[in-house]
Amino acid sequence: MADPQPLARSPWTLPSALAREFDPDRAGRKARRTVRDWVVDFTCFLIAVVIGMVGADAVGQNPHVSPGIAELDQVIGALACAAVWLRRRWPVGLAIAMVPVTVASDTAGGAATIALFTLAVHRPFRYVAWIGAASLAAVPFAFWLRPDAELPYLAAIVFSALLMASVIGWGMFVRSRRELLLSLRDRAVRAENEAALRAEQAQRLAREAIAREMHDVLAHRLTLLSVHAGALEFRPDAPREEIVRAAGVIRESSHEALQDLRQVIGVLRGGDTDASGRPQPTLAALGALVAECREAGMKVTLDSRVTDPEAVPAALGRTAYRIAQEALTNARKHAPGAEVTVTVSGQAGEGLTMAVANPAPPGDVPKVPGSGQGLIGLTERASLAGGRLVHGPGSEGGFHLEAWLPWAP
Repeated sequence: MADPQPLARSPWTLPSALAREFDPDRAGRKARRTVRDWVVDFTCFLIAVVIGMVGADAVGQNPHVSPGIAELDQVIGALACAAVWLRRRWPVGLAIAMVPVTVASDTAGGAATIALFTLAVHRPFRYVAWIGAASLAAVPFAFWLRPDAELPYLAAIVFSALLMASVIGWGMFVRSRRELLLSLRDRAVRAENEAALRAEQAQRLAREAIAREMHDVLAHRLTLLSVHAGALEFRPDAPREEIVRAAGVIRESSHEALQDLRQVIGVLRGGDTDASGRPQPTLAALGALVAECREAGMKVTLDSRVTDPEAVPAALGRTAYRIAQEALTNARKHAPGAEVTVTVSGQAGEGLTMAVANPAPPGDVPKVPGSGQGLIGLTERASLAGGRLVHGPGSEGGFHLEAWLPWAP
């Protein structure tokens, strides 16, 4: 699609009707002649004068026209040539006025031709049809009043009719070309606006995806830090082994959180891989995630019924991993001490199903800050992958989360 900007940079080389459309600064203003308009108007006036002079000479040598009528013919023709300068302001009125003028004056033939051409350029076809038909009907009457000195009556009528049809056709071609230019300009503007909207939407989706990824990645690590730091705070008299173990988990979780943060920053900088070179997690890494949770003190049971986790597509496996990661993080925060069961099943062509469930916690549930954004993000992630996710209280007072993701064969 052509860009309209190059045309908009030189509005004075366009017709005034197009200049108002292509130049935003001229839109809504009163139509003023451009440099091109002045050149075209002067050329039209010159053509009308030249044709009028030829007509005046022919009238003067026509034996069927008296000298007085010839002088009157020339005066009317001169006034008609002067009226050509009004063709842009009143194209319809000028064309209508030229119908009787051409009957009374052969010298006005050039001005009448210019008026008919202007009408075809600036007005719809219905005006051209009526006024052109009237002009064509006046031709036989004009040659009946003043027969041509050289051409037979019928030949003169046919020649004039062909000339009028050619002028009208040329004018309509110019009009259609201008309308095409305006249509192309509108389409180019719409295409640019749609491209800008698509780019803005893509940026918004990218920001949402990065925010979702950051939440899923860092919430897991920071929850580990919170849980073990809370244990150290509320049990300062714990055995040394437990304190050392909790401190080790805090240190390891902090290190992993920094690595994950570097990964997200690498994505923000425009790369698909992070600066540390760590691969994105897939379904095959689910076992390592469960082992990490067990080391942190959780009771997790993994029931994987997928024959070959390595065969799961990377995008599908990453989505499933993030769902399990967020579900385990929520269970650690809101159901400490409860045993969590993670079930993964499915195969290519049927889809991948993941369920994470836990019963009610055995003791009091600590108040942990949270707004439910993680579950909202998981629902959006599953929806973007073409799947679905449901969650809610379990039958025995716990919590149950189940997701289904499409797995192409």
